[in-house]
Amino acid sequence: MELARITLPPITAPGAVTTFYSFESGTARSVAVSNMALLLAGRDNATVPVLMIDWDTESPGLHHHFNQDGRGGETQDGRGGVLEYFEACRAQLALLGRGNAGADDGALAREVLEAVDWQRYVERVDQSRPLYLMRAGRFDDSYGERADQMDWDGLFKACPALFRCFGAHMAAQFAHVLIDARSGRSAAVSICTTLLPDKLVALFTPNQRSLEGITGVVTRAIDYRCSHEDEQRPLHVYPLPCAVDGAAGERREQWRRGRPVQGRPGYQPVLEKLLRGAYGMSRVCLDSYFDEIQLQQCDGIGGGGRPAAHDGRGDRFSLTRTFEALLEWFVPGRLPWQSRTEVALLGAIEAARPLARDGAVAVPSAQLARELNQLGELYGAEGRQRQAQACFEESLALRARALGEDHADTRASRANLAAQLRAGGKLPEARFLYQSLRESTASLLGADHPEALAARAGLANTLALLGEFGPALALHEELALSCERLYGSASARTLDSLAGLADTLQRHDELSRARMVYERVLEGRQRLLGTEHEDTLRCTEQLARLLSELGDLRNARKLQETVVGARERHAGPEHRATLAAREALAEIWAAQGDLDAVRTVQEALARARECRLGSDHPDTLSTQLRLASTLGQQGELEAARRLQEHVVHLHERIHGVDDLETLRSKKLLAATLSMQGHGAAARTLEETVLQGIKGMASGPHQSHMGALDLREAILEARELTGNPETLDHKLAQLQKLIDSSSPREARELADTLRKSVLRPDVEGPVRKRGVALIRRVYQQEGDKDALLAFAQAEVSALEGALVEARVANQ
Repeated sequence: MELARITLPPITAPGAVTTFYSFESGTARSVAVSNMALLLAGRDNATVPVLMIDWDTESPGLHHHFNQDGRGGETQDGRGGVLEYFEACRAQLALLGRGNAGADDGALAREVLEAVDWQRYVERVDQSRPLYLMRAGRFDDSYGERADQMDWDGLFKACPALFRCFGAHMAAQFAHVLIDARSGRSAAVSICTTLLPDKLVALFTPNQRSLEGITGVVTRAIDYRCSHEDEQRPLHVYPLPCAVDGAAGERREQWRRGRPVQGRPGYQPVLEKLLRGAYGMSRVCLDSYFDEIQLQQCDGIGGGGRPAAHDGRGDRFSLTRTFEALLEWFVPGRLPWQSRTEVALLGAIEAARPLARDGAVAVPSAQLARELNQLGELYGAEGRQRQAQACFEESLALRARALGEDHADTRASRANLAAQLRAGGKLPEARFLYQSLRESTASLLGADHPEALAARAGLANTLALLGEFGPALALHEELALSCERLYGSASARTLDSLAGLADTLQRHDELSRARMVYERVLEGRQRLLGTEHEDTLRCTEQLARLLSELGDLRNARKLQETVVGARERHAGPEHRATLAAREALAEIWAAQGDLDAVRTVQEALARARECRLGSDHPDTLSTQLRLASTLGQQGELEAARRLQEHVVHLHERIHGVDDLETLRSKKLLAATLSMQGHGAAARTLEETVLQGIKGMASGPHQSHMGALDLREAILEARELTGNPETLDHKLAQLQKLIDSSSPREARELADTLRKSVLRPDVEGPVRKRGVALIRRVYQQEGDKDALLAFAQAEVSALEGALVEARVANQ
């Protein structure tokens, strides 16, 4: 019988192939395929052609969701399906293969596919939209036997490019090709998850077996693509939790996030770790994605019947709402760690760009500038400095061109850019913008306008970061007086201005005065906002750090304990903010000498972060380094060394041998090796660190003086040069005291030289000599605490130099 030809709506670009896979729960997988297919085919006034392929030849069922003839069996016109299509391909391959020995594999695959008419195996299953289905096969009496005998592995070996080319062949006809893959592990599963897709929707149910099944499949698919030259294509992975119990909130949250402190991971941290490794990223957060994407347990998951999307119901409890949310990431190819807000803004920006380029009216440019500004704020909050800066720069350029330099929106973009430059370490540029804003706002609005006050505060904070403390303090004090005069001594604006003053005083080492100001701010915020408001808690932590620096450890501990208690009550014991507060408390305990308590907290933090974030996450490794430091202070040098070696290995693998974090962890390991008596190994490692420093500081700045703030470095160098007792001379004195067996005098001089030796402008040989002499003094006295503290000071000095070198070379 002659088959009716299929006429498809045209597509402007090749479509995408998406595989839906679940290690178990094939019913939920077919529900996902059918609902996504209906929603996609209904887009753009139902002109998006979509093809579903039921590759679950062992347990086919996708056709039941689109049962037009009431039988759910063989189609009326006798079309075949996946089995018959690839049986025809195998026959054609055998025919062509006889005369094409040595032919290009891809060319052979394309010739086979052109010879087999795909329309004979595809049927339309919805007359209201362009939705098509390739069934698992023709369900006659021989279907089961033919499905068992189908040799997928042999077909791949005969022509490895066949399946990849098949996906491209069908994507040239359809905007979306959705494959319903079988469950478990098999050659057919590998074809569907590794060779065919551009995107992979991985469904899993609330159990460890299902989660391990999809993580294994995703890992194998990405590893295969990375290791085979012909298959090196991107694969976007979209995890989809299903059979979620919407009524059991606590159990649902535990399954999602686990119990990190107890070492019980949830599915979100497991998948974040999987995606970090798969995409080579240091940080992946799926909070926003999983807030929206959870396929709840309901009657629609039970199988059979029409897809939920077919009924047009989309309240917030429906399956349709979940699939519509997934499409927000899926259709434009956004990645699941991008937040829903970012995805929406990126879509709006892409839509606005062509209109803004036309320039016919100003509205599209203003809209684009607003959305770029919002996206920049989002990126800034997430710590994505360069992306935030790019958004603010483009927004500023658009607004200045369309609205003029003095417009309020233009000033807002300039203020955002200035704040971002300051956060990114580009302080001279930030100072220039803040000075410009201060002058323009004062001229246009008056010196007491909120914008003018904000510009003054931004300039004061920037000057403090630049080390220009005199002008910074003068601005802060002027600002505090203005706010108090305009708004009153107890207002939020006045308290914020005083907090800025206290921060700059602390940076300028005016600690007693900073304490008085912080105490005033804390008291005011407690009365105005409450004792557990976020601003109040932040001020409490700042004051606790200052008291710790002043040596008032008892009051510092008391304040930080109140912060930990509040964080636990409001955010939960395993929230990031709670863990950070507990870690700060541990530092105070360490200063009090309560190393057992510190170790207990650090071990719990290390377990929690490894479980929550993964073993190679920066926060996990940082916690492990601090734990190693505590172990060293307790005399457990071998345990400290093993932990440090573990961190060094991971840092080298993740960041490279010369990265800042790698060098920092190597420096700590070298100190531990030295304390263990492995002097040669320690010196070799230290030389590696020195070479890394030179590599990072090279380029436009050939010295550490160039890598740091130039003005400060020059002043320090002049001060040292004008002093008749140069550092070199003092080190000679220290050598004589060591040689003459004068331990008390040597110790006093070594303590005074610690800071000078580690200054960034000190020449390499002098620094190396000074470090060796100071260590020798501490080793002779057997003072392991002093040795470890000096090693940590070296690491801090190294870290500061490398950060500045990196900023200077950007």
